[in-house]
Parts: sequence; structure tokens; C-alpha cells
Amino acid sequence: MFKLYSSIRKELLLLINDRVGLALMFVMPLLLVFIITIIQDSVYKVVNENKIPLLIMNHDIGLQGVKLVSVLNRSGLFEIDTIINPSPEMLKSELLARGKMIALYIPATFSTGLESNAGEVSQILMNDLGLENDSSQSKSVSIPALSFYRDPVLQENYTYSVMGIIQSYMSVIENSLMIDKMYITMDIAGKSDKLKERMIKNRVQINQIIASNNQSMAVPNSTQHNVPAWTIFAMFFMVVSLGSNIVKERVNGSFLRLKTMPTSFMLVMFSKMGIYVMVAVLQVTITFSMGMWVLPHLGLPRLSLPSNLFAFAMVVFVSSMAAVSYALLIGSVARTQEQANGFGAISIIIFGAIGGILVPTFVMPGFMQTISMFSPLHWCLEGFYVLFLKGGSWHELGRIFLFLGVFIIICQLCTYFKLKIEKII
Repeated sequence: MFKLYSSIRKELLLLINDRVGLALMFVMPLLLVFIITIIQDSVYKVVNENKIPLLIMNHDIGLQGVKLVSVLNRSGLFEIDTIINPSPEMLKSELLARGKMIALYIPATFSTGLESNAGEVSQILMNDLGLENDSSQSKSVSIPALSFYRDPVLQENYTYSVMGIIQSYMSVIENSLMIDKMYITMDIAGKSDKLKERMIKNRVQINQIIASNNQSMAVPNSTQHNVPAWTIFAMFFMVVSLGSNIVKERVNGSFLRLKTMPTSFMLVMFSKMGIYVMVAVLQVTITFSMGMWVLPHLGLPRLSLPSNLFAFAMVVFVSSMAAVSYALLIGSVARTQEQANGFGAISIIIFGAIGGILVPTFVMPGFMQTISMFSPLHWCLEGFYVLFLKGGSWHELGRIFLFLGVFIIICQLCTYFKLKIEKII
């Protein structure tokens, strides 16, 4: 018992004296969580909460342009800012000057062209039904295109989504005009309201269902992603402290001297593992506490712990063991502290990039999603996702524990055999 206490005390002193390692393990994750959560929160709000800022210049001399602006405004999706300007060419400069991202120009002949097209379509339909014979009495007018302006930095997929929304409301106006023209042709004008109302009600409803076992789950937000993600990143960055510690003790002969002392080498290794697992748990405690009590005071979403606290504790423990095991492997393979620090840090950044820490894996190409399966950080993050976002059960966590368990065993065995080959053990 005394030997175990002495070994743990020695490891604690080494850790406390490693100021760079402590900064990387504790200060870095707090800064990353704080900065990146603030940055990404605005993106989540644009997608989930905020209205889309839309600058509109309406030069239409008819009623349909006003109707389109009114429909877009009532949709609740847009924050509309209308401007009056004699030249559509100046809309581009207005867009950039006002700091807006998208703008819509409605030309002067918009209503005329729209009504002419609706009349022509209704006339063709009436002719096919044998109710109207004269198809040459109205002159066809081409529909002028709406002009959609966007800031060059705006992504195309977001732009197409906004254009699709506007096009869907345009279809409502076009269908309404066509029905009105048909009723006028049949001399029953003013009676089309019932048909238009019925057509709107007859639309197929699309119900959104979140695929989760937890029915009370909150909407995913920036805090739920960034706090676990950067905590995992910080866990694995203990390779800088623990890995260089192992190298230093190998190089200066500390491990060899242990063989002449009445103590077990495995006791020393278990002491190191125990200390750094506790460090990882402390990292989780600090960063998660920040997400629960500090970030809400900055106007950011509050981090809510999952309902299955035992599964949460298991995910934290297995993730900690994976980080410690990888650090031991790097420390046993590297020949110098510089190699351990350099290769260890770069490999963690690469694992984080392909594992979904920096960029979500679902936006990656197919082959990169396959490669991400080989990143231990990916599986650690998936464990937290299952708990926080999917209300996961033990069954869902099984494959995550399986991969991380295999990873831990491989790292531990490689460390053992490497030290065995060097006759340290």
C-alpha cells in the first residue's frame, strides 16, 4: 500500500511540475469550448431560430409583386427590408452596404407577365375541355424573371434553399391566378375562394420526427457538440505530458533503476494510468461545468447532462482510458521528447480532423467517412452523441465500447511489447 502511495505521489509531483502539459490539458479546452461555441452558436441560430434577412426592391406596377412580398413576410421565415430605388443595378451596392446576404428584385412587368401566363394556361385547359374555342384573343406576354442577388461568401446550398422557398410561394400565387382566370372564363368569377382553400388544405403534410430513443430530448445546439468534442480533444492531448514523461524516464534510465528496487514496474505504470485517468475525469468535470453554469450567462445554450448517468460515466472512463493508452504508446515508441510532443500533437489533430471534432463527419465525402472510423476520437465523440443527442441505450453504446476496447488493448499490448523488447520490463 505504501509503495502504491509513493508511486502515485511521485507521478502527481511530475504532473504538477509540467506546466506546459497542464496548460494544454486544462486551459486549452476551456478556451476552445468558449471561443468555438460562441462562433458556432450563431450558425445554429441561423439554421434553427433566426429569420433570413432579405432585401427586396419591388418595381412591379401591378398587385402580384405586393402579394409576393406579403406572402414572404407572413411566412415567418424572412426578415424583410424593402427599399425604393430607381435602378435595379444599385441593389447590388445596397446589398453590400447594408451588410445583407441576399436580395430580391421584382421587375415592373412582373404582374402583367404572371397574369398573362395564368390566363394562357387556363385558356388551354378550357379549350381541352371544349368550353372555350377562341384561343387567339389574348396576347401572350413572357414572364420576367425575378433577380436574386447574393453575397459571394454565401454558400450555394444555402442560396438554393432560399430560392426554393421563394419558388414555393410563387407557385401558390401562380395557381391562385390560374384558378381565378378559369372561373372568369366560365362567368362564375368570385366563386374560386372555396376551391383555392381546398387545394391548400389538400397538400400532403410532412411530419418531422427525430430518430431518438429519448422523447424529451432537446433540440441539438452548439453547446451539446462543442463541449464534449473539445473535451475529448483535450483528453488526447495529454500525450504531450504523459508521452514525454515516459520518454524522459526511458532515456534517463529511471525505468531501469526501478528493476533494482523492491517495487513492481507494473505498479508504476498503473500509477501513471490512474493519475491521468483522474486528470481526464477532472477535464470533463471542469469543461462540462462551464457548459452548465458559465455559458448560459453569455447567452449560449445550457448543457444538459444525459438521463443515463451511469452510461455517461462509462463513456467518460472508456474515453479516458483510450487517451491514456495512446499516450503510453507514443511514449514507448518515441526516441526523444521532441518526437513524442511533435508526433503526438500532430496525430491528435489529424485524428480530430477526420473524427468529426473540427468538421462533422456527415458533411465529409464517403471515403472520408470510412476513414473516420479509424479515429479513436470519432468513437469517443459518437459515445457522447448517443447519450446527448440520441438518448442512447447500452445496445447503441455497445459497438462504441467494442471499438474503443480493441483500441485500448492494442495500445497497451504494443506498449508492453515495446518496453519488453528494450528489456525495461
